[in-house]
Amino acid sequence: MPNLYLRPLGFLYGSRAVTAIADGAALPLAGGPAAFTLAELIEGGPGDANRRLLSASELAQSDDGDLAALLAQVTGPRGAIAGLPETRLADGRPVLMGIVNVTPDSFSDGGLYDETEGAVAHAASLVQAGAEIIDIGGESTRPGAETVPGEDELSRVVPVVAELRGIKAAISIDTRKADVARAAAEKGATIFNDVSALTFDADSLATAAELGLEVVLMHAQGEPKTMQHNPSYDDVVLEVYDYLAARIGVAMEAGIPREKIIADLGIGFGKTIEHNLELLSHVSLFHGLGVPLLIGASRKKFIHGVSGETTPKRREPGSQAAGIAAVSQGAQILRVHDVAGAKQSLEVWRGAVYGPDENA
Repeated sequence: MPNLYLRPLGFLYGSRAVTAIADGAALPLAGGPAAFTLAELIEGGPGDANRRLLSASELAQSDDGDLAALLAQVTGPRGAIAGLPETRLADGRPVLMGIVNVTPDSFSDGGLYDETEGAVAHAASLVQAGAEIIDIGGESTRPGAETVPGEDELSRVVPVVAELRGIKAAISIDTRKADVARAAAEKGATIFNDVSALTFDADSLATAAELGLEVVLMHAQGEPKTMQHNPSYDDVVLEVYDYLAARIGVAMEAGIPREKIIADLGIGFGKTIEHNLELLSHVSLFHGLGVPLLIGASRKKFIHGVSGETTPKRREPGSQAAGIAAVSQGAQILRVHDVAGAKQSLEVWRGAVYGPDENA
C-alpha cells in the first residue's frame, strides 16, 4: 500500500473559516482557528509519488479508511503545549520560544550570554517581550560545530536553569545528551529539545519518558560538523515527514505519549537553500503527524542565500517572513531570537488575515 500524505491548501482564518466549515466548504486545520478548502493528496513515496487536488468536501466524504485516519490527524485539535491551556492556540497566535545560547560559538549570538548572569537577564527580557518558552542551550549545533563535552555543557546551562526557576515561562533545555536533560529537569526544565530527535544518546528516550518531559523531535541529515557537506534528498518534504513520523512512533513505544511530542522540520540542518524553502512552503503537510509543529528559521544561513545578508543579526526581516509563512500554514511554535520583533510582525499579519474585529 502506498504512503499517503495530505497538504492542506486554500486557507481561511477566523470568522471566514468558521462559516466555511459550517457550510461544508472547509475543514479545520489542526483544531485551530484556520481552515483549508482543498488539499494536495500525495500517494507513494520520495521520488515516486502521485499528486492530485481534492476539495474539503471530497475529503470529508471519502470512504477510504486510511485517508480518513490521516485527515483526522490533520484536522484534530492539539493538546496543551508547555503547560499552557489547551485553548491557548484558539486565537491563532503561535507560542514564541525565545532562544538563550549559553555558548561562546553559536552562529548568531555566541559569547553574548555565556555567563549565568547575562543569560538569566536575557531570558527575563525575552519573557517580558512575550516569550512563553525559554530554550536554553549550552552546545552550538551550527554547521561545522564540534561536540561539546557533557561536563562543559552541564556547567553552562544548569546554573541558568536554576536561576530561572519560577519565571513565567516554560523552560526548554536544548541538548542532545540525556544527563544534561536530567540535570536541567531537576532544576525546573520541562521540555527536552533535541536536534537529533533523541538518537544521539542511547539513554534519551528512557530519560524523557521517566521524567515526563515534553520532547521536541527535530529532523537533521548528518551531524552538525558535516551536515552541510552536500546534503541531498529525492524529495526533502516527504523524507523529512517520514523520518519524523518514525521518530514519533519510536518515542511513543518508549513511553512518551503523543500529547508530549512536538515536531521540528529542522530548517538549516543538513539542507540546502532550496530544501529549506521547499519545507517552508509545505509546513501544512506536517500536520499529518498529529503533533504541534515548531519552526526554527531565525537568522539562519538560508536567509543569506535568499537575500544576500551575511550578518546573522541583520536577518531579522527574513526571519519574520519565514515565521509568517509557517504560521499562515498553522505552525504552533516559533523558535526565535527577537521575540519582540516576531510578536509585532505576527500581530500585523494576524490583523490583516483575521480582520481588526478579531485582533483584540
